Amino acid sequence: MISPIRKRRPKNTGKKGAMCYFTQNKTKPDYKEVLILRRFISDRGKILHQNVTGLTAKNQRLLSVAIKRARYMSLL
Repeated sequence: MISPIRKRRPKNTGKKGAMCYFTQNKTKPDYKEVLILRRFISDRGKILHQNVTGLTAKNQRLLSVAIKRARYMSLL
């Protein structure tokens, strides 16, 4: 049986972290900025994976804490 050919996604080009939203804007994820946090949540309310968001590992961790805080305070 022949295995199907997998398409590879293009790698990020340029500097490391060039795709990170928070690195580009020189900010950190904050639970009070609800409109920005909604960009990183799926339509079902789940936090999107780091591969999808394009954030650095540090900012992804800070983002998950900020989203959880906003949920607890019922901002999201």
